[in-house]
Parts: sequence; structure tokens; C-alpha cells
Amino acid sequence: MPRTSRPLTAALGALVLGTSLTACGGSADASAKEITVYSADGLKSENGTGFYDKVFKDFEDRTGIEVKYVEGGSGEMVQRLNRERTNTQADVVVTLPPFIQQASSKGLLETYKPAGSDRVADADKDPSGKWTSVVDNYFCFIYNSKELTTPPRTWNDLLDPKFKGKLQYSTPGVAGDGTAVLIKAMHDFGGKDAAMAYFKKLQANNVGPSSSTGQLAPRTAKGELLVANGDVQMNYANTKFMANQGIFFPAGDNGKPTTFALPYAAGLVKSAPHTANAKKFLDYLLSDEVQNEVSSVAGGFTSRTDIKPGDRNAIALGEIMKGVEIFRPDWQDINAHLTSYVDAWKSATGN
Repeated sequence: MPRTSRPLTAALGALVLGTSLTACGGSADASAKEITVYSADGLKSENGTGFYDKVFKDFEDRTGIEVKYVEGGSGEMVQRLNRERTNTQADVVVTLPPFIQQASSKGLLETYKPAGSDRVADADKDPSGKWTSVVDNYFCFIYNSKELTTPPRTWNDLLDPKFKGKLQYSTPGVAGDGTAVLIKAMHDFGGKDAAMAYFKKLQANNVGPSSSTGQLAPRTAKGELLVANGDVQMNYANTKFMANQGIFFPAGDNGKPTTFALPYAAGLVKSAPHTANAKKFLDYLLSDEVQNEVSSVAGGFTSRTDIKPGDRNAIALGEIMKGVEIFRPDWQDINAHLTSYVDAWKSATGN
């Protein structure tokens, strides 16, 4: 399924299911059979066959509750919630880390532990119940497998002059996956200073800033780029429609490929206009039915530890992750110091 892009700019496109979206202003009818979901992109397809497309339709068929949808980047969704906090329009928000933690720290989320959240790993949910992973995912890089017979093995391989003007990653602090580039580099190089020194050298090959990670995938598949960043769920789903796109995980000096979980995490918005409906939707996202479809429909990883899908996507995803060391970022530190990390990256790269 073609995936939508990952822009986190203020120029946000709204995709609405059903009638016109009320999120543009005015008070919502608390008794209406509807909810509004603000979400990072990557789970809805352009041709109507994506994970959200099926989940929204099935939920409405079962409950009569219409799902209205606004799509943007993780950071923009949090910014929009913050702007609307005195006139809340969204009921549910779905974002990537560290922006879901940011939403929580800003007081934008209400405590709610959906049915099934007790079977989500502790690392994939907020202990106080402010958010829960609904689709697990992992950060990755992609390469053009037609032009490169093997992917780059290490970060330092990306400094090769053959990648000049052929390498691009989305902007840290703006794009969720772009922020992930920063997090992985700081882990792999052993700290902020070493990572920034690397980014300064990498800038010689970098095409430049990109607010959208999703736009890099088609450019890589076409050969306009040889290497870009992404995430496993989005890029694996893309391979059906974008040939010549391979997934890899660059290693640090020790030669071990690494990544970390970058889940789609959902939370109940504080002062949501349709709280009861929103809770039903969050319960549904973690239901047996939906979690068994995460791999087969979304090309992602189930959030529940008790569900073991055996479809061909699940098997292929397992192969992609084989031999990759998964580390756990200190999200509390990242949330607290994200601005300083991004400022250091801007200083190092001149962006």
C-alpha cells in the first residue's frame, strides 16, 4: 500500500472520513456518534487500503461511531493540540516518540488504560496510563538496492564521496524519523559531542533538510537518492509498490547494527469532546482482532506481547530484524533535552 508522507510542518493536510471535520472551529457536540483522531502519518494509504482505512471502517460498522481524521507529523500534532487546549477538538492523538512524551509533559493527555494495555510491554506504554503503543515499529535506513548491491554497513561508510548529493535524512526536531536519526547516532557514537562531529562530516554528502521522511522513499526507489532514513513499518509496506528499496541499520564502530522501537503511540486527549467514544476506539485498537491485523494489513509489529501473528508479513519482518541489536532510549532525557540536542545538530550542520 502506498504510504502517505511524514511532514511535520505547519502546512498540514487534513484527510477526513465522512462529513466535514469540525476541528476547524466551534464547539463539538458531546453526544455525537463521532470521534476525531489526530495522527502522525504512515498508517493510512493513498488508495484506501491501509491499516487506518480498514480500522476506521470496521470500528464505525461495529459501533456506529464515525471517525474523522486529521493527519500530519508527530510534532505538528502536538503543537496543534497545544494551540487548541482551550477549545479541544481532537479526541485521540497518535504520535511517535518523543512527541507522545512531549504531549504528556505538556498536560495534553488524559489518563486511560485501554483494554488490552496490560499485555503491552512496559517499555511501550506510559506507566501512569497517558499513552499506549498501538502499532510497534523500528527506526531504519533505506538504500537503492539496484544501484548498491549491498547496503552501507556502518555510519562511516556513509561518508564515502559516492554518496555526495545522493544521501538525505529528514530534519531532527521536525520529523519524527529525523529525530530518530539523532537519537540513534548519539547512542552509536557514545554521546552528543561525537554524534555532532559525525553529522558535521556527513553534511558534505547530505542533500539538505527535509520535513517529510515519507517523500524520501520514492526518491530512493527511483535512484535520485541512494540512502535515506525511514522506519521499518512504512518502508516495508512501501516495498510492494517501490522496487529497488532495501532496509538496513548502520552500525557504529563496533560493527553491530542497532535500532530502537519507534511505536505509534495513542493517547486520550485531555478534555476530549467525545471521551466515551474515544475510549471505545482506544480499546478497539488494542483488541485481538486489530492487533492480529497489524502485520498483515499495516506491515507493522503488534503491540501486544501475547499475540504472535504468523502471516507472511510477520515472518518477513522477523527476518529484517534478525541480528539487529535493539536498545532502549532514555525518553525522559530526550524529552527534557530535545531542544538542546536539535540546536547542537543545527550548529554542527549549519541547517
